[in-house]
Amino acid sequence: MQTFLIRNINIVNEGRTQTGDVLLRGERIEKIAGTIEAKDRITEINGEGKYLLPGAIDDQVHFREPGLTHKATIYTESKAAIAGGVTSFMEMPNTLPPAFTLELLEDKYETARKTSLANYSFFMGTNNQNAADALTANAHKDRICGIKAFMGSSTGNLLVDNPLVLEKLFGESELLIATHCEDERIIKANLQKALDSGKELTAADHPLIRNEEACFESSFYAVQLAKKHGSRLHILHISTEKELQLFTNMLPLKDKRITAEVCVHHLHFTADDYAVQGNLIKCNPAIKAPHNREALWKALLDDRLDLIATDHAPHTLAEKQQPYLKAHAGVPLVQHSLPLMLHYVKQGKLSIEKVAEKMSHAVADCFQIKDRGYIREGYQADLVIADMNAPFAATKENILYKCGWSPFENVDGRGTPFAFPASITHTFVNGNLIYGKGQWNESVKGQRLLFDR
Repeated sequence: MQTFLIRNINIVNEGRTQTGDVLLRGERIEKIAGTIEAKDRITEINGEGKYLLPGAIDDQVHFREPGLTHKATIYTESKAAIAGGVTSFMEMPNTLPPAFTLELLEDKYETARKTSLANYSFFMGTNNQNAADALTANAHKDRICGIKAFMGSSTGNLLVDNPLVLEKLFGESELLIATHCEDERIIKANLQKALDSGKELTAADHPLIRNEEACFESSFYAVQLAKKHGSRLHILHISTEKELQLFTNMLPLKDKRITAEVCVHHLHFTADDYAVQGNLIKCNPAIKAPHNREALWKALLDDRLDLIATDHAPHTLAEKQQPYLKAHAGVPLVQHSLPLMLHYVKQGKLSIEKVAEKMSHAVADCFQIKDRGYIREGYQADLVIADMNAPFAATKENILYKCGWSPFENVDGRGTPFAFPASITHTFVNGNLIYGKGQWNESVKGQRLLFDR
């Protein structure tokens, strides 16, 4: 393992940016100072004019392994994550088979141990039949990120809508419960109304079928359960203005029992984009009318929304090009999430310090991740160097998702790719330079995330 000295770089950490040197030795950050003298054999990196951020931690991805590897694998999507500056991920249980038992969950950890270039954790899955199995995760709360509950429709048998099961989960879980909140009854009624209209349905109907009310009612129910039982609740991918009244910025994150996140596609796209993107941006919960996006940005900046994630969910183009009702829901995003937020830094929408907070610090705090998410001496050296003056475009040649496409390839219907103004030049994982200026070192794999609980 090499020792690295990153010199004269803008260090973005804990609400401030200052220029200095950072020494990485072994897996960890050994020293941060204005100037560090090299006393032994060392690899130096000139960081002048560039920015050093803590590696992004994505708490919501779907890497499709096992069972759906024609779409993605842990290896391919972790590589895409690393190229985009995401050094750790937490993956969802809706694979084949779903991760409904500790044994199935450990199978995923073993696959990641052998193949993941990024650090990893996996959620325990739940449905209306496996509450007892799901709660066995309590005994492993320092090694499992949380329990996932689909409180709205999902693929396969992952739906949890039995009130007795939900009461048991919220009453007995010692882990964070992450919820997908959409009310199934409202969605079904909206879909039937749309079908009864007799018109041909398209992606533009998606936010009308999976509407604001479906999201709010389910999120409200989850919050009621959490307050009743004192549960640790994290509501995933908030997509509506109405839901924001459920969350507070009156407490510091460390004191919150109920937290929420926003995903990059809900911050970037609106329902107006279905005209160009169609099914490519069909996802659950749906991308909705523009006023919702503006409200999400406001809530992110005032800390009612606690962190930024992706809900990275790749499908093949063939699966996306089906008629609306058959087209699969989900968008591949993990390679482009941090560059997209750096675009908004350049636009003046948020500060680079806020990006580090919402994509690294807050995720580590929310999930109580051990020794990650900050640029601190003694912490794991999960770090990203960004060049804010190195533009690039998402093209087939540089997209690393196994599905081979991105909604950023064509922003106008004429094949014009999105112009990202900033690039990730280096990504360190546990002190290893996995990605540097287009070159890869895949000899060292990521590590299992551990939690201080």
